Amino acid sequence: MICLDTSVLVESLGAGGSLREAMRETIAGGNRLAVPSLVLYEWLRGPRLEAELQAQEALFPAAEAIPFGPEEARLAAELYRRVKRPRGREVDLAIAACALSWNATLWTINAADFLDIPGLAVRGP
Repeated sequence: MICLDTSVLVESLGAGGSLREAMRETIAGGNRLAVPSLVLYEWLRGPRLEAELQAQEALFPAAEAIPFGPEEARLAAELYRRVKRPRGREVDLAIAACALSWNATLWTINAADFLDIPGLAVRGP
């Protein structure tokens, strides 16, 4: 499974869409993609066009978002205590916890933001 970071969602479905083709190829390759509820939150809070929201709902329905539940919260708190300079990275650490708890690779444009997270498989752009 591949867990999408907000940066990938924005660059796949947003205006400009530098990762549109990579997203098409990844889906066509039969990969299972998932969006954590925290990524959905970050996506929805940004300025979004109606067409972008429709594309997101068609590809990654909100009702199927990976929840941020008690296990993810526990793991995110553990990561917060383990990594250097966790302040300001709370949401990234929570997204990483979702990927870890679902045994997924995290696909992100900002791979450097996640390289210090133990056990996390990261896919760059």
